[in-house]
Amino acid sequence: MGFRWRGAGGKGARRPVEPSVLPLRELFSESLAGMLQRPGRSALTALGTVLGVGTFVAILGLTATTSSQIDSRFDLLTATEVTVEDTSVQQNAFAGPAFPADADERVGRLGGVEHAGVYWTVHPAGSSTVRSSPVGADSGGEEIGIVAASPGALLAADPHLAQGRLYDGYLSRSAQPVAVIGSGIAARLGITTLETYPAVFIGDQPFTVVGIIDDTRRKADFLLSVIVPRTTAERVWGPPRGGDARMLIATRVGAAGQIAHEAPTALRPDHPEYLKAVPPPDPRTLRGTVTGDLNQLFLLLAAICLVIGAVGIANTTLVAVLERTAEIGLRRALGARGRHITAQFLAESGALGALGGLVGTSLGGLTVVIVALVRDWTPVVHPLTIASAPVIGLLTGLLAGLYPALRASRIQPAEALRR
Repeated sequence: MGFRWRGAGGKGARRPVEPSVLPLRELFSESLAGMLQRPGRSALTALGTVLGVGTFVAILGLTATTSSQIDSRFDLLTATEVTVEDTSVQQNAFAGPAFPADADERVGRLGGVEHAGVYWTVHPAGSSTVRSSPVGADSGGEEIGIVAASPGALLAADPHLAQGRLYDGYLSRSAQPVAVIGSGIAARLGITTLETYPAVFIGDQPFTVVGIIDDTRRKADFLLSVIVPRTTAERVWGPPRGGDARMLIATRVGAAGQIAHEAPTALRPDHPEYLKAVPPPDPRTLRGTVTGDLNQLFLLLAAICLVIGAVGIANTTLVAVLERTAEIGLRRALGARGRHITAQFLAESGALGALGGLVGTSLGGLTVVIVALVRDWTPVVHPLTIASAPVIGLLTGLLAGLYPALRASRIQPAEALRR
């Protein structure tokens, strides 16, 4: 036993009994002996902290890594996109469409613009059923959206061509009946190749399919529509209704804000108020919002994991107290005080918590690296997370062992020895 009992000495002498003391060195040696006495139980006790701290490090690391990827994607896409809306109807009910016929050329002259074009959703007055062939009321068909878009709008959407090509300025200026469709629409209409010059029929109006796209970086709804030239749509179905038309502008990095400021005046110098430019959101604000949301969510999950680990430690330590009741009673009979028993069990649970924190930190960091390698990302773990995780394990162990330690300190020697 490691207690130093400063008891009375001398025959017949009645000296006051000095309280026993438990030096730190002996406290740690007793705690180590208690842990090594049942290594399996100690390992299971530490497992709760391993899982909790490992999850904590892994979640925070994955959050930082994912946020880094989100930042780069937002910087590339949202910072280079401007949308101009037609608000002429709100300003003047008799104003008509706000976009001029040469809208693409006007905006294209602005410095920093890569592609720009007008588009709107067409609402045919007659049948809007789209079918491949033959023409006829009983030939079936699909209810598919129809979009009128100038060549600049198609280029600004940055589509990926699976087959064929996009219609160009010549086809648009001459109002040719051509169309570009998404790969999903092509499959629904039974169009597998463009070598046979297939056509789609919108109502009874034929359009030659010149291109099939299978992806777009912007305007994903283009994939679910039949896209026809703006001039062709105006010839067949008339101009857009007030407020329907919009302009999509793709800019160079850093030019979007200036383009959003200049575009309404470049398009309608007589009535710039008829147009409203929507600049991209501030990447820093967007980044902070997304990162904050992710941090709150994953911190909550990490806290839940830590609570589960703490409950596991508390349960295992409480069982250990019950198993070691006789040992505790013997120590109390030899002079150990209640706070010595409390300190011993807190030292054991704290050491197991810190050990679990170290192992959990290693496993969590390894998880982040493996996930980043699999996803071809750059692993990002804040140094503060690595430094604080073992401390969190220590605190979790101390907190979880507090109740069992207090319960052990209240065990009376006589009661313990009777068991």
